[in-house]
Amino acid sequence: MAFLARNLVALTRQARLVDNLTHSMRCLSVTPRFCQQPKLQLPQTTADLKEISKEEQAECQKIFDKVNQQLAKKEEGRLFAVVHLCGKQFKVTAGDIILVEGYWPPTIGDEIRLEKVMLAGAKDFTLIGAPLLEPGLVDVKATIIEKTLTHTKTHFKKKRRKQYLRINFQRSPNTMIRINSIEVKQQVDKPTAQPINENRIF
Repeated sequence: MAFLARNLVALTRQARLVDNLTHSMRCLSVTPRFCQQPKLQLPQTTADLKEISKEEQAECQKIFDKVNQQLAKKEEGRLFAVVHLCGKQFKVTAGDIILVEGYWPPTIGDEIRLEKVMLAGAKDFTLIGAPLLEPGLVDVKATIIEKTLTHTKTHFKKKRRKQYLRINFQRSPNTMIRINSIEVKQQVDKPTAQPINENRIF
């Protein structure tokens, strides 16, 4: 026993041998067999993989057809979308009013189109972007309705017995936006014809 203890102490002093020791100890499993999880058995042949992929493609095509039929008949109901605007994400529907904090160039009455759409959906389906949906697939139109300042925030600083007192007031600009409409412009399974502009600024 003393021999083993001396050898272990000598091993721990050498860094390279410590790594070998830890790796060898990991190989020794004390977990009983009934606690160990069985390995997943994946399809081995390429024929099985082809059959699975064909089945998945057929299911996806059925779902695409259902969604396209709803869009063609205008039966999708009220659409919602998650848009990325000025560094924040907003979940919006038609008629919503959102507040953008900080300076933003558009003026009152400007009609804009929000192009950074991350997600759009209705009662029966949801279109999820990776991270954005294709340009031209979902059209979110909005109007600038008001540009105001926030309420006055007071910053008060005082150091006692130092004759130090400061009172500062701050008001930051805000922009209120009304969402006019959310529309899915084209079929879901068709690729867009518009080129993707990587230099979009919002």
